[in-house]
Amino acid sequence: MKQFSGEVSLRSPATADSLWTLLSDVTQMGRWSPECTGGRWLDGASKPAVGARFRGNNRWGVMRWSTTCEVVAAEPGRRLTFDARHWSGATTRWSFELVPDGDATVLCERFETVGTPTVVLFLDGLAGRPDRLLDSMKMTLQHLSQKAELGQH
Repeated sequence: MKQFSGEVSLRSPATADSLWTLLSDVTQMGRWSPECTGGRWLDGASKPAVGARFRGNNRWGVMRWSTTCEVVAAEPGRRLTFDARHWSGATTRWSFELVPDGDATVLCERFETVGTPTVVLFLDGLAGRPDRLLDSMKMTLQHLSQKAELGQH
């Protein structure tokens, strides 16, 4: 069964640095995302760096779950990428990219399942998860942009 992937982007009037400040704080991600309820750094980490790990907490309806995430790319003001590993063996690579565009910033969020077991892909497909993720990602980017533009960090 084919792995899932998706991408959304938004042109924000906020600066790349102000957007980075918000999205790189995993403890606050629950403020922006309709699915992620927040996270906490593990192993003494306190900010994104390659190899840093954090616990991500999520919810959708009555379902609750956590993932152990590892940062695979961190370029302040440019890019944050991490792998989220679920106990089921499912892994999703999440990436945020910030690209200056005149007096604005294009904020892009991507996801890609990597080596996720076929049964998990099948069940996620039945539940409409790929489309739901795209909707959630759009909302996340809108919330990040609004808060960064207002300077509410």
